[in-house]
Amino acid sequence: QVQLVESGGGLVQAGESLTLACTASGRTFDNYVLGWLRQAPGKEREFVSAISWTGGMIYYANSVKGRFAISRDNAKNTVYLQMNSLKPEDSAVYFCAARRVDLGTYRYWGQGTQVTVSS
Repeated sequence: QVQLVESGGGLVQAGESLTLACTASGRTFDNYVLGWLRQAPGKEREFVSAISWTGGMIYYANSVKGRFAISRDNAKNTVYLQMNSLKPEDSAVYFCAARRVDLGTYRYWGQGTQVTVSS
Protein backbone atom coordinates (compact mmCIF):
# COMPACT_ATOMS: atom_id res chain seq x y z
CA GLN A 1 0.00 0.00 0.00
CA VAL A 2 1.44 3.33 -1.07
CA GLN A 3 1.70 5.92 1.67
CA LEU A 4 2.81 9.53 1.50
CA VAL A 5 3.21 11.14 4.90
CA GLU A 6 3.79 14.87 5.22
CA SER A 7 5.32 16.66 8.18
CA GLY A 8 6.72 20.05 9.06
CA GLY A 9 3.76 22.37 8.78
CA GLY A 10 3.03 25.01 11.35
CA LEU A 11 2.42 28.66 12.16
CA VAL A 12 5.09 31.21 11.26
CA GLN A 13 5.31 34.94 10.71
CA ALA A 14 5.74 36.55 7.32
CA GLY A 15 9.34 36.42 6.17
CA GLU A 16 10.17 33.28 8.11
CA SER A 17 10.96 29.81 6.81
CA LEU A 18 9.56 26.30 7.07
CA THR A 19 10.64 22.96 5.69
CA LEU A 20 8.07 20.34 4.76
CA ALA A 21 8.95 16.67 4.40
CA CYS A 22 7.14 13.90 2.57
CA THR A 23 8.13 10.31 3.26
CA ALA A 24 7.00 7.80 0.67
CA SER A 25 6.57 4.06 1.07
CA GLY A 26 4.83 1.07 -0.45
CA ARG A 27 6.41 0.96 -3.90
CA THR A 28 9.42 2.06 -5.88
CA PHE A 29 9.18 5.55 -7.34
CA ASP A 30 11.85 5.38 -10.03
CA ASN A 31 9.44 6.43 -12.77
CA TYR A 32 7.54 8.90 -10.66
CA VAL A 33 7.42 12.59 -10.00
CA LEU A 34 6.74 13.70 -6.44
CA GLY A 35 5.08 17.03 -6.06
CA TRP A 36 3.75 19.52 -3.58
CA LEU A 37 0.34 21.09 -4.15
CA ARG A 38 -1.58 23.40 -1.84
CA GLN A 39 -5.13 24.43 -1.20
CA ALA A 40 -6.28 27.53 0.65
CA PRO A 41 -9.82 27.87 1.99
CA GLY A 42 -12.25 28.68 -0.80
CA LYS A 43 -9.63 28.25 -3.51
CA GLU A 44 -8.70 25.59 -6.02
CA ARG A 45 -5.86 23.25 -5.30
CA GLU A 46 -2.75 24.58 -7.02
CA PHE A 47 0.62 23.21 -8.03
CA VAL A 48 3.62 24.40 -6.02
CA SER A 49 6.65 22.32 -6.96
CA ALA A 50 7.70 18.86 -8.14
CA ILE A 51 10.81 16.75 -8.57
CA SER A 52 11.48 13.56 -10.44
CA TRP A 53 12.62 10.66 -8.31
CA THR A 54 15.48 10.08 -10.74
CA GLY A 55 16.84 12.35 -13.43
CA GLY A 56 16.71 15.57 -11.47
CA MET A 57 13.82 17.31 -13.19
CA ILE A 58 12.47 20.12 -11.03
CA TYR A 59 9.44 22.34 -11.47
CA TYR A 60 8.17 25.40 -9.62
CA ALA A 61 5.07 27.54 -9.80
CA ASN A 62 5.88 31.14 -10.67
CA SER A 63 4.44 32.27 -7.35
CA VAL A 64 7.13 30.41 -5.37
CA LYS A 65 10.08 30.50 -7.74
CA GLY A 66 13.11 31.96 -5.98
CA ARG A 67 11.61 31.43 -2.51
CA PHE A 68 10.95 27.69 -2.34
CA ALA A 69 13.38 24.86 -3.02
CA ILE A 70 12.48 21.20 -3.52
CA SER A 71 14.92 18.37 -2.94
CA ARG A 72 14.92 14.64 -2.37
CA ASP A 73 16.81 12.08 -0.35
CA ASN A 74 16.36 8.78 -2.13
CA ALA A 75 17.99 6.82 0.69
CA LYS A 76 15.29 8.09 3.05
CA ASN A 77 12.50 7.99 0.45
CA THR A 78 11.80 11.58 1.38
CA VAL A 79 11.12 14.76 -0.56
CA TYR A 80 11.59 18.16 1.09
CA LEU A 81 10.14 21.58 0.38
CA GLN A 82 12.21 24.39 1.85
CA MET A 83 10.01 27.47 2.02
CA ASN A 84 11.71 30.83 2.58
CA SER A 85 10.40 34.39 2.75
CA LEU A 86 6.93 33.09 3.47
CA LYS A 87 3.97 35.34 2.77
CA PRO A 88 0.43 35.26 4.18
CA GLU A 89 -0.79 34.15 0.75
CA ASP A 90 1.31 30.98 1.14
CA SER A 91 -1.06 29.87 3.90
CA ALA A 92 -2.75 26.64 2.84
CA VAL A 93 -2.89 22.92 3.38
CA TYR A 94 0.11 21.48 1.58
CA PHE A 95 -0.24 18.05 0.02
CA CYS A 96 2.43 15.67 -1.15
CA ALA A 97 1.46 13.69 -4.23
CA ALA A 98 3.01 11.27 -6.71
CA ARG A 99 2.40 10.68 -10.40
CA ARG A 100 4.05 8.68 -13.11
CA VAL A 101 6.50 10.63 -15.20
CA ASP A 102 4.46 9.99 -18.34
CA LEU A 103 1.10 10.94 -16.83
CA GLY A 104 -0.20 14.33 -15.82
CA THR A 105 -2.51 13.20 -13.05
CA TYR A 106 -1.32 12.66 -9.50
CA ARG A 107 -2.31 9.17 -8.37
CA TYR A 108 -1.16 9.03 -4.79
CA TRP A 109 -1.81 11.68 -2.15
CA GLY A 110 -0.83 12.39 1.41
CA GLN A 111 -3.20 13.71 4.05
CA GLY A 112 -1.80 17.22 3.95
CA THR A 113 -0.11 19.51 6.44
CA GLN A 114 -1.28 22.99 7.42
CA VAL A 115 0.96 25.99 6.84
CA THR A 116 -0.20 29.29 8.28
CA VAL A 117 1.71 32.52 7.73
CA SER A 118 0.71 35.48 9.84
CA SER A 119 1.29 39.07 8.73
